[in-house]
Amino acid sequence: MSTRASKTGRSPIQWAALAVGAIFLLVGVLGFIPGVTTDYDSFEWAGHHSDAKLFGLFAVSGLHNIVHLVFGVLGVLAAATAATARTFLIGGGVIYLVLWLYGLLVDRNSDANFIPLNDADNWLHLGLGLGMIVLGAVLPRTLKTTQSVTGDRY
Repeated sequence: MSTRASKTGRSPIQWAALAVGAIFLLVGVLGFIPGVTTDYDSFEWAGHHSDAKLFGLFAVSGLHNIVHLVFGVLGVLAAATAATARTFLIGGGVIYLVLWLYGLLVDRNSDANFIPLNDADNWLHLGLGLGMIVLGAVLPRTLKTTQSVTGDRY
């Protein structure tokens, strides 16, 4: 008889990075779709002059959507290993907390506001930042191993 540990699949932290990445990809794509994004006729590629809103709530622009797409690709790629998944979740969470602070402090009508932000975006960025950091800090980086016993037959 032999005993072996079998590990297959992704760890919980890898699944979280993959899910967060997929959501960012979805949001990035939806931000370019008229109807899902309201006031699309005022959509701008950069700057704070865009009045387009994803789901009628979150201010978006082309640059804003591209940032979501980039974060999505990074999340999907980071899901390859537990270490990169953790780095993506915690690092991305820190970036979103910085973006939350930026949204609170920047004059929304100044040229320093290079992406459109509103109160809904600020609250979302706070939640994303904290949520990603918590996921990266508490989720297991390994799978539980299962023991299988097989008998050798002659």
